Amino acid sequence: MSRGGWLLGRLVQIIPTFLLIGVAVFVLARLLPGDVVSAMLGDRGTDAAIANLKHQLGLDRSILAQFATFAAAALHGHFGMSLAFQIPVTRLIAERLPVTLMLTGMAVVIAVVLALPLAFVAATKANRWPDLLIRAVFQVGLSSPIFYVGLVLLTVFAAWLRVFPVGGYGATLGDHLYHLFLPALTLALSLSAIIMRNLRASILQVLEAEYVDFARAKGLRGRVILLRHVLRNALIATVTLLGLQVGSLLGGAVITESVFAVPGVGRLMVDSIFARDYPVIQALTLVLAILVSLAFLVTDIVQMWLDPRIGR
Repeated sequence: MSRGGWLLGRLVQIIPTFLLIGVAVFVLARLLPGDVVSAMLGDRGTDAAIANLKHQLGLDRSILAQFATFAAAALHGHFGMSLAFQIPVTRLIAERLPVTLMLTGMAVVIAVVLALPLAFVAATKANRWPDLLIRAVFQVGLSSPIFYVGLVLLTVFAAWLRVFPVGGYGATLGDHLYHLFLPALTLALSLSAIIMRNLRASILQVLEAEYVDFARAKGLRGRVILLRHVLRNALIATVTLLGLQVGSLLGGAVITESVFAVPGVGRLMVDSIFARDYPVIQALTLVLAILVSLAFLVTDIVQMWLDPRIGR
């Protein structure tokens, strides 16, 4: 199979995933306890006012009719009006999504910068004191809950030392990077521990391969062997793991954005669930599903570049 055919097959596989997620999120959103109309009108809402608002929102129709309207609108990229914010859902997500994308992107970069060199040190000094120290330090970040790590970083660097702001997003690109550094570091600590341990194990396994012994026999320097032969093959498993962690990163962003008061889609999802804002919940879930699916696709493409045998 050619690489183009393989890539087309991966794109086709995403379609049923979106359909199943669309059905699941539509049903689950309506299984949430409480009534959005009663929440919007409050305790003073009369039966007539409740019935009138349900009719305006289309909530008095059958489930099948509501799903048909939802599916048709989703195909055209229109998700209606937010019941809680009273603005178009597409506009609301477009304002919040770049914040979360920048946050998760920064978290990935910080995690890779932390994990990659330390994994090499730990693998080349296996079972010696540098390896034991690196694994022990990363184990703390791996075993600590995200909300606890966020509160500690917020207390130390924002409240005590006042090096970083306690929350917000800023106005310029520099402000964005400055405000999002602590939230991104919170997400990156646990991710970097996972990447480091996986990459260390992969490097140790590749170092025992015959082609590495052959490269040493040819007289190649250790740095050349590590960068040209070991790293590329060791990264295959790590890239797969990093792609699988995208969903966990987005889930962690919900907690992190709440702790640091970051106006991203994670915080928007929490607010929408409490407000029973069905259009926003449905649209956000679909958007996040698309992002995760695209991340898996990018992961497969990178794997194919690292190992050309995958696309055959």
